[in-house]
Amino acid sequence: MTSPADNASPELVHLDVADGVGTITLDSPANRNALSARLRRELLAHLDTALADDAVRVIVLTHTGRVFCAGMDLKESRGAGAQGQGVNEIPAILERIWTSPKPVLARLSGPARAGGVGLVAACDLAVAAEDATFAFSEVRIGVVPAVISVTVLPRLLPRAAHELFLTGETFDARRAAAIGLINSAVPAEGLDAEVDRYVSALRLGAPGALAGTKEMLRRERPATMAEDFARMQELSAGYFAGEEGQEGMRAFAEKRPPSWVAG
Repeated sequence: MTSPADNASPELVHLDVADGVGTITLDSPANRNALSARLRRELLAHLDTALADDAVRVIVLTHTGRVFCAGMDLKESRGAGAQGQGVNEIPAILERIWTSPKPVLARLSGPARAGGVGLVAACDLAVAAEDATFAFSEVRIGVVPAVISVTVLPRLLPRAAHELFLTGETFDARRAAAIGLINSAVPAEGLDAEVDRYVSALRLGAPGALAGTKEMLRRERPATMAEDFARMQELSAGYFAGEEGQEGMRAFAEKRPPSWVAG
């Protein structure tokens, strides 16, 4: 895999593809996988590569070291003007994950802070070790969790969002699951098995149907229920009549795996 970074330096983000899974690994443990300018560039490049690769059915976002992601690299941010704060790359990264036609799963064996929590929220699914912690620490350094709110607020219960955004308090993985930030908090020794469970389930879905379902989940709801039913009826009918739907129904009748699983 060719590095999107300077070939003279080791990558800060890696992409590995195997068995239909593109694993993107944040590998900058010296600064707790903070979102430095170089890490942001490499992460965006690897996301684009994984999305363009037909061999990738599911994307897993993970990390090396004890910390998933500490948020923005504050050493770089000090003294930088408004245009030097990652204001372009961070939205692009979050939007790329959020709108990915392929399911994206976050795997956390350690803490996430600020922008790192935004990454977690952008993913479709997220699994964390029970001892992982989270915090929206922005207000405590005099800034606002503005950009990450775009992906975080749709996930969180409103009361929890107000409390945690305003206090900056640290909370554990069990609470993160209870308020909707992550799907599952498990003992550290069971983390990889839980990730594998979700990945195996995702790989059973037809690629086009998964993409269509993600788009449906993101849709803006119309003013009336009747209009919503009309749109969803049209969407459903198209997929039932489509190539994947017809193959899925044939496979069910013939008691065999559909082509996207068997292949």
